[in-house]
Amino acid sequence: MQYIRKGSERGNVNLGWLNSKHSFSFGQYYDANHMGFSALRVINDDIVQAGRGFETHGHRDMEIISFVVSGALKHKDSTGNDYVIPAGDIQVMSAGKGIRHSEMNASDHEEVNFIQIWIEPNVTGVQPAYLQKSVSDKNGLELLVSESGQNGALKINQEARISKLALSQGETFDLAVESTTTLGAGYLHIVKGELIVNDVKSDKMTTLTKGDAIGLGTKQKIVVLANDDVLALWFDLPPIG
Repeated sequence: MQYIRKGSERGNVNLGWLNSKHSFSFGQYYDANHMGFSALRVINDDIVQAGRGFETHGHRDMEIISFVVSGALKHKDSTGNDYVIPAGDIQVMSAGKGIRHSEMNASDHEEVNFIQIWIEPNVTGVQPAYLQKSVSDKNGLELLVSESGQNGALKINQEARISKLALSQGETFDLAVESTTTLGAGYLHIVKGELIVNDVKSDKMTTLTKGDAIGLGTKQKIVVLANDDVLALWFDLPPIG
């Protein structure tokens, strides 16, 4: 199977202080054909104006991840965490049995752009948790989030992994969907740049640009070629169906 999500067709909410593009149904945006992919429920590409943000609100039983692309985000929550997440950092907030938090632009003069991700947990009612780490600027695939927190990754309550893929123009990289009892789907979301995706089995070529994504099924393999400098997020996810 192959699922293509074009960035130009995403839902868009512009409130002035917030410009948010939704890959999947979220809030007032609803599309029955785009409700999520495996355990991946939300990918929102958010731009928040200086001094503004998401005031204190609550969540329960959701793994909420924020990857800051530019600017800086200010996080504060009901468990006492109070941190700034600069560009290049990633945070995980496991909402568990309930947490209240705010996410504000940390700057009074520049906007912040971040990718907000929600992953449905495989356990509920756990203690809320907060984790944060810096992401390297090296090319290649870097594990950021995982089910066990191995190799310095941030731990979440789901059999899923998030990795950063960074490529320079002309570089290629092989990606394969893991096929285990807990993993069997893959999803590639383009944050910056343009790349060509070649499905190894079908030899089908697809061009993806900023905001585009491709979803893959069990045992699928792709080769990607960067048409310019690329930043993307690769998700290893539970099997679909």
